[in-house]
Amino acid sequence: MNARHILIELHGCPADHLNDADAIQHAMTDAAVAAGATVIATNFHRFSPLGVSGVVLIAESHLTIHTWPERGYAAVDVFTCGASVDPWQAYASLKAA
Repeated sequence: MNARHILIELHGCPADHLNDADAIQHAMTDAAVAAGATVIATNFHRFSPLGVSGVVLIAESHLTIHTWPERGYAAVDVFTCGASVDPWQAYASLKAA
């Protein structure tokens, strides 16, 4: 098994971006695809008054995110299995988003 696990801390993000569950779901799904993963399902939740948590389930494992818009911060977990999926491509995609 070729498993890779990266933890990403994103600082200085715009609060409105970090509080938009639909945009985050789209960015996380795009990141999974950019990594070469097979998306199985997604589930995202927007908290009141602030914050989003979500998961992209991939055939090769998962991507998760938790946001703190009031701090401009997001924590992302990318775990992949298999040589054909590159978690660093997911990172690049999320950083750009």
